[in-house]
Amino acid sequence: MRVLLVYNSNAGHQRANKILPQIEAAFVDHEITFDLALTDYPEHATEIVRYADFQDYDGIVAAGGDGTLFEIINGYFKNKSKARIPLGILPVGTGNAFARDLELDYSKWGEAIKIIAMQKPKKVDAGKFQSHGQEYYFLNILGLGFVADVTKTARRLKILGDSAYTFGVLHRTLVLQSSQMSIQIDGHLLERRCTFIEISNTRYTANFLMAPNAKVDDGLLDVTIAGKMSRRRLLQCFPKIFTGEHVDLPEVEIYQAKKIKIESDETKVLTPDGELIGITPVNIECIPGAVEVFWK
Repeated sequence: MRVLLVYNSNAGHQRANKILPQIEAAFVDHEITFDLALTDYPEHATEIVRYADFQDYDGIVAAGGDGTLFEIINGYFKNKSKARIPLGILPVGTGNAFARDLELDYSKWGEAIKIIAMQKPKKVDAGKFQSHGQEYYFLNILGLGFVADVTKTARRLKILGDSAYTFGVLHRTLVLQSSQMSIQIDGHLLERRCTFIEISNTRYTANFLMAPNAKVDDGLLDVTIAGKMSRRRLLQCFPKIFTGEHVDLPEVEIYQAKKIKIESDETKVLTPDGELIGITPVNIECIPGAVEVFWK
């Protein structure tokens, strides 16, 4: 087995760089030949994968966090190779939300390599969104409103790991705002005053169980809409998001859809897979079975 190992050595506050020799040795132990491609700057992973010759490999391994995976999946769909090869997930970053659906985190990178070595790919869905003439893909989530504001804060607190998102929530609650939004869900129009909207392909957002019923292979995206909430109410409800119980709150609406369109009275920044890319209005759709991922 031969893979292209796209490795973000700065992931996890350079924890990834420290364990790279161990990871290389583990690949050798599992008889996986690899070409190591280290990322040096933002969007470098996209370039590496976009111009790789897929015929040379049995898979591509995304080694980093959710941001690295986002770059890789966008390079994957831009690649012109006729061959389509599976992705392997090696969670060595700060946020590893997609890996959680594989029951993996950064401490289980050894198990992640075993999964890759098993060579049992599974077709999973991808999300695609269009914002102001630009097109992107995501495997995990796309959010806007409060969740995007939290992401902005959490990025400055990455040294705290997953806890950065918790502190981001507490900080952003102090300046909490809601916005008027028009949401089309498979053609059905909703007009809502929203605290946030999250579009999920997977169950987790950071360490929050945002979409407890989401499945990566059901051909649908899960839509979580949080209506207008006071600061006090948000803080009261916040612990429920760790267990998925927030979906039962009267302020929260849950839908599943193949296509979603969101417009807002004021421009809102988007946060796909923990990145900050794109603004409203935005068109989103599920691409069923768009890519294979090495699975258990």
